[in-house]
Amino acid sequence: MPFGCLTIGEKKDYNNPSDVTDKYDLGQIVKSEEFCEIFRAKDKTTMKMYTCKKFLKKDGRKVRKAAKNEILILKMVKHPNILQLVDVFETKKEYFLFLELATGREVFDWILDQGYYSERDTSNVVRQVLEAVAYLHSLHIVHRNLKLENLVYYNRLKHSKIVISDFHLAKLENGLIKDPCGTPEYLAPEVVGRQRYGRPVDCWATGVIMYILLSGNPPFYDETDDDDYENHDKNLFRKILAGDYEFDSPYWDEISDSAKSLVARLMEVDQDQRLTAQEAINHEWISGGAASDKNIKENVCAQIEKNFARAKWKKAVRVTTIMKRLRAPEQKDSRATSPADATAPQAATDPSAPSSAATPEEVPAAVTELPAGVEISQPAPEAGAGAAASVAEPQQPSPAPQEAEPTSRCNGEASAALHAATEAGDEQG
Repeated sequence: MPFGCLTIGEKKDYNNPSDVTDKYDLGQIVKSEEFCEIFRAKDKTTMKMYTCKKFLKKDGRKVRKAAKNEILILKMVKHPNILQLVDVFETKKEYFLFLELATGREVFDWILDQGYYSERDTSNVVRQVLEAVAYLHSLHIVHRNLKLENLVYYNRLKHSKIVISDFHLAKLENGLIKDPCGTPEYLAPEVVGRQRYGRPVDCWATGVIMYILLSGNPPFYDETDDDDYENHDKNLFRKILAGDYEFDSPYWDEISDSAKSLVARLMEVDQDQRLTAQEAINHEWISGGAASDKNIKENVCAQIEKNFARAKWKKAVRVTTIMKRLRAPEQKDSRATSPADATAPQAATDPSAPSSAATPEEVPAAVTELPAGVEISQPAPEAGAGAAASVAEPQQPSPAPQEAEPTSRCNGEASAALHAATEAGDEQG
């Protein structure tokens, strides 16, 4: 057969499962995420430890797509503040991704353990995030799920770097993007408003991260009952669309005007007026020494413990993949009864190492098929990111026979909340 010719139906060259086990020792499952299982793995030759993510192809098209997407994106990137892909295997039944293992703590845990915490510490964290984001944006990659849960210290040394993880929602920006996804409290107005969007959504999310790190409070929150999903999301989305946040006293009284200026420029409602990641790096608060060295730990830690440890916030900061599931009518109808699509888990967490609190609670909180015209779904309970401990809260499990129940809640409540929020925004405009 001439060189380069392929026979029709030629089989793909898959790895054998033994290719994986010959090279790596896989430990017990650390945690289960929406699309994959997380293991710690040891290279048998070097004895070096890694994180292994295993995607089961039988779990459906969306799982296979998520695995392929994460592999594609991670093969493109190499940056000190991004967890690097080390190895990939594809067998007939699975994808195995081996990544650097981050052994440090989550940012919140680090802050709580410090004797002294200032704007300069926050500036150092935000600078590293912005440098990674600027790098991604130079490659026209949008992360789309930046949040504190996806930031972790690489190791436990005093001056450890911050690394960003969880790239299964990342997307190449070939023109503006339509399909909404992300975590509700970090969503940019253009995503909530169902507009086309791009790289500026990552800058907005960085602004939300900065706001939380400086005050211990989320910029957008709602005090409705924990289980009142519809009103919670409706009010939350309205506030995001309007850019309705404040530098409220006393939490911001000791924060510099320069810090407030950068937050406001990153959280500009008009994405065309929002700072880019590189412009934010050049801001005086990041690069000009304007960040205050005053100790703000007492106030920040008090609010972190109040807002982020209580059950209400654990429910609010839900890991979400708000994916647009709309297809052509005949495609949608044909997939409506697909068991793989109907039951595919839908939460988004960090590919890093273990968490003592991590459990498979993400699985039942699926983001299910959306009705026509709906592009945002009800979020699922959050799991922590990175190699540090997860803050996931045990879900209110939906009984297995009632898989349609989360579907109904997601479709009805989330769609009503989003439509109500966007209609209110239109009326105000």
